[in-house]
Amino acid sequence: MHESPAHPIDENDLHALVDGQLPPGRAQAVLARLNAADTERLAHWTQQRNRLRSLHTALAHEPPPEPLRAAAARLQALHDRQAQYWRWGGMAASVLLAFGLGWGLRGQWHGTLPSAQAPLASAQRFAQQAAVAHAVYQPEQRHPVEVAAAQQEHLVQWLSKRLNRPLTLPVLTAQGFELVGGRLLPGESGARAQFMYQNAAGQRITLYLGALNGVLPSTDADADTTAFRLYTDGPVPAFYWRDRGFGYALSGPLARDALRALATAVHQQL
Repeated sequence: MHESPAHPIDENDLHALVDGQLPPGRAQAVLARLNAADTERLAHWTQQRNRLRSLHTALAHEPPPEPLRAAAARLQALHDRQAQYWRWGGMAASVLLAFGLGWGLRGQWHGTLPSAQAPLASAQRFAQQAAVAHAVYQPEQRHPVEVAAAQQEHLVQWLSKRLNRPLTLPVLTAQGFELVGGRLLPGESGARAQFMYQNAAGQRITLYLGALNGVLPSTDADADTTAFRLYTDGPVPAFYWRDRGFGYALSGPLARDALRALATAVHQQL
């Protein structure tokens, strides 16, 4: 009766053994099965590894090159931003829940806020929702919008019908931003719309708009007055304003003056 010949050792096991990556039990089993050829090959690889490591011993004690550190910092910043977007995405779900709760309980909270504060508080909530919506959809590469800019006429007609108001789509080409498209979103007092724009550097801004019931001042003269306010407590800053029953918020990761200039350009076209 002849014994079955042992199976040849997997070359991956030999590499892992040289690199010290095998668990102790597995390493002992591999060593016990080495033949003369395997032993010679293992010794040769070990010698090569030690020579290569000796060539770069000094690098282990030197700080990383500045370009490498800068690249690592950019990668970490990107990772942090993506993590923040996911967190704001979770907040967006909470905000949608809050919309429903707030709308359902609105009749039970009369007198909670003084009349002078109620419009401002509601407008700030509107700005917060705009900033969160921007953070949720801005990172998307394949599906940042529901209807793309190529279908601009359909986009405007569709959202005008859903918001029950003829909408004007601002053109920001002179400011360096081209339309990406738009989407429909829920709001406290009905449907809301989001239009997304992008510049040549890949920066995106979003225009968020919809009805703001109960937010307007009581007089018609005041109702036609637009005052920009800056909201900075969200994931991105937003300039927001109200005009004839509608709220508008322009959000994006831009400097205050640049964002205000864009908001001004938007308002002049509405």
